Amino acid sequence: MADHQEAVGRGELAVVRADVDGIAVLGVRGEIDYQSVGVLTRAMPPDDPTTGPRVVVDLSGVTFMDSSGINALVAAHHATRAVRGWLRLAGAHGPVLRTVQLVGLDAVAPCHPTVAEAIAA
Repeated sequence: MADHQEAVGRGELAVVRADVDGIAVLGVRGEIDYQSVGVLTRAMPPDDPTTGPRVVVDLSGVTFMDSSGINALVAAHHATRAVRGWLRLAGAHGPVLRTVQLVGLDAVAPCHPTVAEAIAA
């Protein structure tokens, strides 16, 4: 399990990684913007042979996400698909869910209410 945390800008972004049945689950807390997105991208494991290319990003602890976060998730989706894997989102709510839906990210990276549902899908 890896823990990536960095104080950036006005807040802090933390990403905690757990491996569940060969699926990398990234628990994200804080605000994802152009200053903090590097914390998220460094935590992405698309080339990690121990977990494979299956990734669930838990956004339940994210209070704000701008286009930098969307771009990072789109890049992760493309990277996992390139090696026959997948990216699923979980727990997005409020303005974060609205942003995901407005840009159509939920059409390519399915969004589930919980991590458990994202893993089981």
